[in-house]
Amino acid sequence: MVKHGEVPVTICDSTLRDGSHAVAHQLSIEDIRTYSQAADRAGVDVVEVGHGNGLGASSIQIGLAAVDDLTMLRTAKAQLRNARLGVMSLPGFSCIERHLKPAIDCGVDEVRVGAHCTEANVTQQQMTLLDSMGVEVKGILLMTHMISADELLAQAKLMQGYGAKAVILMDSAGAYTRYDVQEKVGTLVDRLNIEVGFHAHNNRGLAVANALTAIESGASIIDVTARGFGAGAGNAALELLAANVRNSAIKTRLRFFESLDAAELAHSTFVKRVPTNDAITITSGIAGVFSGFAGPTRKAAAKFKVDPRQILMKLGERRVVAGQEDVILEVATSISAGQEQ
Repeated sequence: MVKHGEVPVTICDSTLRDGSHAVAHQLSIEDIRTYSQAADRAGVDVVEVGHGNGLGASSIQIGLAAVDDLTMLRTAKAQLRNARLGVMSLPGFSCIERHLKPAIDCGVDEVRVGAHCTEANVTQQQMTLLDSMGVEVKGILLMTHMISADELLAQAKLMQGYGAKAVILMDSAGAYTRYDVQEKVGTLVDRLNIEVGFHAHNNRGLAVANALTAIESGASIIDVTARGFGAGAGNAALELLAANVRNSAIKTRLRFFESLDAAELAHSTFVKRVPTNDAITITSGIAGVFSGFAGPTRKAAAKFKVDPRQILMKLGERRVVAGQEDVILEVATSISAGQEQ
């Protein structure tokens, strides 16, 4: 168990990966080049780069990226002087030979291998291989609001056994309250032998507060994005986290003014709309629906002339997860036809 006052908290900047959801994965080479430089100057420990759903995810169904995986990684790597280059891999989207090994050859320093919160076993092949190659590997559990702290612990222990050096809990729907953070992060911190991280979403307006609560509960890895750039209501904002840890007992390597500069750069270039809390994103958090569904839900609601909030509540009842975008249209069609009550 690592206390936040003993060593600096690792800050992972996901602007160029998770933020990609907010612009339909259309970040340009120039966006990647200039922001990687700014994030490096800001003192983040890891710059995570790629399609919003990770390696190999660029597709017609999920969304075609403007730039291919390897070009993104090479571009970012060339800019980094202090920060490490990170990438996310979700088995099913990514393959070892086609995606993972070429990414490592591009200079990736750490790989986060992820799965739905009940399916950690699907990460075994990639994790054990990466660990045997000497690559820093961390686990991601998605949609973690859907199961209990003890169930999450069981899944995290599997990842620990596969060689993960850390497990990051993702609040993919922005559904967590501070009490959820305390219980779930605290349970893993107390009962794992590896680091624990937290990735917040802002659907309830609690992203930064929950990130700070995670640190207080023992998390030593925190994800951020510039201006909270990301799907739906966005993520924990880099510049706000930097402001809140400044002059506090929480140690990070963040530089305050440079963090503000990175956020300003992002806002002036590729952040077309700063994430906000509105009826859709708040409902998404309450329903426990993946934040990336906000945009497709708006479009489906407009097309079928139905209430997008009703779509989201029905998606929550069905316990849909990322990658099931086709269900949005199915639900919208059913509501329009009067088949959903």
